[in-house]
Amino acid sequence: MANYAPHYEPAPVTTAELDWADLPTVDLSLTSTVDGRVALSRIVEQAMQEHGFFYVTNHGLDAEQNARIFDIADVAFSGVSPQDKETYVAKMKENGSYQGYKPRQYWHIDNGVRDQNEHYNVNRDITRREHPEAFRPFLPGVSAFTRYNHEQILHPLLRLFARVLGLPEESLVQLHNYEAVGETYVRFMKYYPRNEEEEKSTQQVWLKGHTDFGTVTILWSQPVTALQILSRDNVWRFVKHVPNALVINAGDALEFLSGGILKATIHRVVQPPPDQRGYTRLGVFYFAMTDDTVKLAPLVKRDGIQPRFTEENAPTMADWRTARTRAYGQSVLKKNEAEKGVEEEVINGVVVRHYN
Repeated sequence: MANYAPHYEPAPVTTAELDWADLPTVDLSLTSTVDGRVALSRIVEQAMQEHGFFYVTNHGLDAEQNARIFDIADVAFSGVSPQDKETYVAKMKENGSYQGYKPRQYWHIDNGVRDQNEHYNVNRDITRREHPEAFRPFLPGVSAFTRYNHEQILHPLLRLFARVLGLPEESLVQLHNYEAVGETYVRFMKYYPRNEEEEKSTQQVWLKGHTDFGTVTILWSQPVTALQILSRDNVWRFVKHVPNALVINAGDALEFLSGGILKATIHRVVQPPPDQRGYTRLGVFYFAMTDDTVKLAPLVKRDGIQPRFTEENAPTMADWRTARTRAYGQSVLKKNEAEKGVEEEVINGVVVRHYN
């Protein structure tokens, strides 16, 4: 990582008293032994049953390396001109792909208010498309970061999930090949403060409650408190920032593959507490998906749990992520009359729910 980006100064950690989700922690360094993986799989199983989210620590990158990737992430927004961003906008509607920029105000949030976040997505194969000239010097660092996330973080987590499901450890790893064609990507994402009228119109919701459509989401923790998860008792709780930790959750594709045993978790983004409202919120994610050709049919079945698909009607990963990408924030949602604040759409025969 020879090229150095200007330093991005994150917001101070909030001092607000908030209702925090009590998430368990997985020490990834313990995955080096069989006994460690057995113990950690029990933590993961409990975490998925009670919260759907958990922290990961001791993942192998230090605080300086963490800060470095956030510096690079900010270049995609602060270092690229609006004209260049337009040149590299993702073809979300045409190709169902997030590669490139998603501009601000692309997604509809509520009452005519559109989003105030932009993101830049880089496929794990950085050669899949061109990048803005100002960002190109940092591509080797981004490529190394994607491979590290995939092989040193995602794969160990997939082995733990496989143990939870009673599958051979490599079962899920074999569906997530780094060199295969797929849409797994790093997302650099920046939220900008909104005005009071927009906050009032959306009831302070920045991104509606939703599930991710891939298998595993790796969020690199950052200090602006805005992420909430819908707890099992139907209460929205904030996810607390843990320095240099990761926040992990499952997406739709892992729920499908697990036959419904591992649930995709509903989460949303809301206005930060008062002491952080003047700051931008810069995020770094690794959104994992299987290889494009994998059918999202259940690998296991458990009595009393109805899988979303059968072997016959399961879509491929490419079909599912393309349909979700094209529809998100663009389609007309139908209100669920039985549940307040729930809106729905049907994608590939599956009811996809949004929570507001």
